[in-house]
Amino acid sequence: MALLRLQKYMADCGIASRRQSESMIKAGRVKVNGTVVKELGTKIDPQIDQISVDDKKISVQDEFLFYMFNKPAGYLTTTSDPQHRPTIYDCCPELKGHVLPVGRLDMDTEGLLLLTNHGDLAYRLTHPKYNIKKTYIATVEGVIGEKALRILEEGVPLDDGVTAPAKVRFLKKQGKISVV
Repeated sequence: MALLRLQKYMADCGIASRRQSESMIKAGRVKVNGTVVKELGTKIDPQIDQISVDDKKISVQDEFLFYMFNKPAGYLTTTSDPQHRPTIYDCCPELKGHVLPVGRLDMDTEGLLLLTNHGDLAYRLTHPKYNIKKTYIATVEGVIGEKALRILEEGVPLDDGVTAPAKVRFLKKQGKISVV
């Protein structure tokens, strides 16, 4: 079998996302054949090498799990929060550690999330290089005009940069609420 990057293997095992796996590796929580590995990009042979996280042996799941979750507003889409705010796992505590969310919805946003232990699928659905389009229906306060739609289409300036351009359609107005 071909060699795999350690963080990819960890994601394939459903341990964490690739980025979260990298943090676990840097923190010295991962061992390969009993030796702590802190170097990102370390390659392993899953057929031969024994991998453990926090001294628990990991392996690729024999069975993939997929859940659709209608996230309510008021919950974070994350496995844990240092500020102890509620997360989606507070709604379904039995899922924590078994599946990870594919993508994120803001705390005040509600809607459909996919949760899975299939790390490779999650990566392919969320990484920008695969160009998977996502559709959102947003209900917002106020009447959305052409200028606001153009800004969304060109990208919205935020503190950390400009968002990616979006295709936007005005769907309807309900009093002082717009649906786009």
